[in-house]
Amino acid sequence: MKVLFTLSGALLFSSLIARAEVKAVGATDRQYVDVQAYVQKLAKDYPKNVSLFTLGTGDSGQPITAMKIGNGMIHHLLVSTHHGNEYGSTEVALAFAEDLAKNPIANQTIYVIPVLNIGGYDARTREETDSRGVIDDPNRNYPGPCGTEGPFTLKSTKALADFIDQERIVASATMHTFYPAVVYPWGISTQDLTTPYLPEFTKMVNDATLESHYQVGNSTEVIYAANGAFEDWAYWKHGIWSILFEVGTTHTPSESQISDMVNTNVPGLRRMFTNAPTEPSVKHDFTGRCDTLMARMRDRHDE
Repeated sequence: MKVLFTLSGALLFSSLIARAEVKAVGATDRQYVDVQAYVQKLAKDYPKNVSLFTLGTGDSGQPITAMKIGNGMIHHLLVSTHHGNEYGSTEVALAFAEDLAKNPIANQTIYVIPVLNIGGYDARTREETDSRGVIDDPNRNYPGPCGTEGPFTLKSTKALADFIDQERIVASATMHTFYPAVVYPWGISTQDLTTPYLPEFTKMVNDATLESHYQVGNSTEVIYAANGAFEDWAYWKHGIWSILFEVGTTHTPSESQISDMVNTNVPGLRRMFTNAPTEPSVKHDFTGRCDTLMARMRDRHDE
């Protein structure tokens, strides 16, 4: 884990924060510098509970800032904004981080990455441009049992994978918009969608949706098949109890819609992590057969 600030870096960062705080920034207008200011304030206000670190440097050239919240032995992870245009998911992640900062979950440490795709977030575009100048979808950039569009052509996804390799993450939540659902693996292109852990996954998504009443279930059945997504890679490679949140009903929520997304998802996230398994899953190999034609299904919402 790398330290976020050198002295010169801290001075530059402070000046950026000062500019960001000249006026209040609405959630719909927030840029990455404003996100950094937000999390820096959390670390300042709750120093016993929150520390910052750099996950790595993205292809935009900016540091991917992450938060470590709490000091428990069980480590969980929340990652938002694989897709840069899904700024509503960023706001839910920031609100959840603040909720944890004020009141960490007992015996848990939760890592929160509010923006993984920095370049896409600032431009409000879904994809991220890699070092070759190629436009990639970050949430198709992971290895998987049924293929991928990567893997790891982006610095952001590689940095996240390297971090997970060195941390014992038990459960994860990834935040997206805009088809209201909370789902579990498998989400790959296969007809063989079952895992040995249907009761555990069902409990997690039910815990997450008591307030939102979002649709729950298997990712492929509820949304669509997508090879190379983080959620399936995390479960398949590491046994992580990985849950995908699609929050809200639009990629361009208003301030009031964002408020509703926060109010209906933050309590569910807290409950889900509080009650999540305390050990990674053991039987997480994929034993089914891939169906490449299913990867073309996009009948629920856009990619």
